[in-house]
Amino acid sequence: MQATAHKAMLYEKLSNSRVRCNTCQWRCTAGPAKFGVCKMYQNRDGVLYNLNYAQASSVAADPIEKKPLFHFFPGSLAFSIGGWGCNFHCQDCQNWEISCVEIPEPGRGSREIQPQEVVELAKSYHCDGIAWTYNEPTIWFEYTMDSAKLAKENNLYTVYVTNGYMTPEALDTIGPYLDAWRVDVKGFSDSLYRKLAKIAHWRGILEVARRAKDKWDMHVEVVTNIIPTMNDDDQQLEVIANWIKDDLGELTPWHVTRFFPLYHMMDLPPTPVSTLEHAYDIGKKAGLKFVYAGNVPGHNSESTICYSCGKPIVSRSGYQAEVVGLEGSRCRFCGAELNFRTSGEEGRPS
Repeated sequence: MQATAHKAMLYEKLSNSRVRCNTCQWRCTAGPAKFGVCKMYQNRDGVLYNLNYAQASSVAADPIEKKPLFHFFPGSLAFSIGGWGCNFHCQDCQNWEISCVEIPEPGRGSREIQPQEVVELAKSYHCDGIAWTYNEPTIWFEYTMDSAKLAKENNLYTVYVTNGYMTPEALDTIGPYLDAWRVDVKGFSDSLYRKLAKIAHWRGILEVARRAKDKWDMHVEVVTNIIPTMNDDDQQLEVIANWIKDDLGELTPWHVTRFFPLYHMMDLPPTPVSTLEHAYDIGKKAGLKFVYAGNVPGHNSESTICYSCGKPIVSRSGYQAEVVGLEGSRCRFCGAELNFRTSGEEGRPS
């Protein structure tokens, strides 16, 4: 593809024509002609530019459950779009062909899709919203910002499927236009984040997730991909579960998903289902009302059951979902609050 230079929104000028990017928590400082960690922002003569604006690597009309988001417009389709590159370097990356690259050469499958076309495509595929996913959406921030504004003008919901490493100021910029924050919490130790993603200062992810919920009223769901020998110990799982309950609330869904060998982690086995079930039990013991085992089609935890009356609320089989007991965000049978966002409730999304 031809690199599409688009002036960055969030950066500051430093001495000697250097700049500091304030889009993600790396806060990269770049000299003239240099790039940030993600390789998608470049200093050109003292001005920071994003290089992958509107350059899409992947598009699909996906069930929202695939993100995974289980308590957000269940059964709907999300127009899902991904770009190129990432600000993490995860050893188990499932989308490494598009994430672990620099600016791709022409012919590698990039397609230019301007924000207005994203909205038009979402409507043409009968989608209820747009999700930026597949790679880290933060690193084409300007594009997602422009697209999200148009989406809200057209009554489409908006979703970030993210590693959560956005800065608070970037979150506050896009916050009025973003409805859901599906965030990875990969573990709860410095050593895990360093080894898995080459990230040292990971706790900012937690702060931004809480800010998304508390300041911007976004719907938040958390995913932990459980990797044998790395983050499957009780200590990390217990701390993650307790953090979700204490900081995001007991009704926040936690998806504990099955790892499969990929990319640079082909030497590890798939996660035993029993490990996921143990993580499920840890989440429930911590007081979380909704824990889901992922990447295990047909598992008995994939449907939503009311914690109060025990009746089925959303019946799921793989990515297929049928709403059977929901009234707004509450249980149709007993009235318990279940923390759902649906098209039938007042407020956001419209």
